[in-house]
Amino acid sequence: MPRLPDTFAYYFEPRMARIFLLGIISGFPWVLIGSSLNLWLQEDGLSRSTIGWAGLIFGVYAFNFLWAPLVDRIRIPWITDWIGHRRAWIVILQVVILASLAVWSLIDPLANLAAVIGVGLVIAIASATQDITIDALRIEQVGQAEPEAMAAGAATAVVGWWTGYKIGGIIALETAQRFQDAGFANYWQMTFLVLGAVVIACNIALMFVREAPADERVARQAADEDRVARTLPGPLAWLGATVAGPLMSFFRKNGLAIAIAILGFIFLFKIGEAFLGRMSLVFYKEVGFTKSDIALYSKGLGWITTLAFSILGGLLAIRIGLIRAMFVSGLAMAATNLLFALLAWTGRSEPLFAAAVIMDDLTSAFATVTFVAFISMLVDRTYTATQYALMASIGTAGRTLFAASSGELVDWLEGDWGTFFVITTVMVLPSLVCLFLIRARLADMLAGARVRLFTKEADP
Repeated sequence: MPRLPDTFAYYFEPRMARIFLLGIISGFPWVLIGSSLNLWLQEDGLSRSTIGWAGLIFGVYAFNFLWAPLVDRIRIPWITDWIGHRRAWIVILQVVILASLAVWSLIDPLANLAAVIGVGLVIAIASATQDITIDALRIEQVGQAEPEAMAAGAATAVVGWWTGYKIGGIIALETAQRFQDAGFANYWQMTFLVLGAVVIACNIALMFVREAPADERVARQAADEDRVARTLPGPLAWLGATVAGPLMSFFRKNGLAIAIAILGFIFLFKIGEAFLGRMSLVFYKEVGFTKSDIALYSKGLGWITTLAFSILGGLLAIRIGLIRAMFVSGLAMAATNLLFALLAWTGRSEPLFAAAVIMDDLTSAFATVTFVAFISMLVDRTYTATQYALMASIGTAGRTLFAASSGELVDWLEGDWGTFFVITTVMVLPSLVCLFLIRARLADMLAGARVRLFTKEADP
């Protein structure tokens, strides 16, 4: 176990500042298509149902793995040679977002709602695509044999995302309010021009994020394309290698049984948390808490604890090791659900409610950081963007598909919330069984990576 000063030292490395910046760039677009778009439509007189349906544009984030292989393979002409593969993609997508804001500044939602939503969809697609390459660039800031630094980087990225989202929201709301107070009728359109300046500032800051040469990655991708070319002719070889290469690499690296266990763990890990999260507000209201209570404990305290415990979660993962941290975070996340069961059995209690919410935020932040670090360590650097996007999407699919039935489960239990939360506690166990079965293999992979790194650095 590293000494405590050494543990904290990871957060003060220059590369963590770069990862923090990438998190900010990733979180900021959610301000545009989330709170800003919603308030713009609401204050221009659009109905709640229209605003609700507009939120469907967020659905593209669940499917960005479908085009992630193209982001890994396609080089942006001229710009890639100038600033690097990953940064070239980010800059191009930031330009798309900037142009979209300029278009929004010229549109009246009442006169052309379809155009407003269409531009919002463009921003969502650009942001979801940008996340593919931001995650890849974040991972590539850390060596393959540095699980401790990867845990610190995951925590830093989470804090950066929330910082970009929250501070960006503050800028958007304050700017819109000031323009409105000054008497401008099109205050939201003017606000989008100011937010465009934030996008430009992000692009300037991006130039300080280092990107490693891609020669080795390109060579390995070409080798996979040669293998595919033995069965597919001409252009189909490139397409086949682009789509199948990341999967071939993943199963070749881990073997069929281990790969299936890894994917099973990723799919199942956060299902219990998703069941709880989907029904939590309904439960709070049925127990008797007011919206003000929920705002104070679940939202206000929740944001503070999420940021604080993301950092602390990264520290703990560094000190006890990433694999052990996955077990600890999974068990802690499951055990926290028992506090909600206790709240259901005892009835309305603000101290117990506050304790349950704070512990849920603590364990959720810890689990998120370790989960992000875990899948970041698993990716093959030949296909960083594709494999990370695919594994993250598998985790999202597990939570989305199963948690959709959470209300049905509560109804089937005839409103027995205590039993419901006990069931969500048990839901984490299958994922931990998968992790237990492959723990030795994962430890060997990390140890082997360390040996290879040491050997490479020791060579004259």
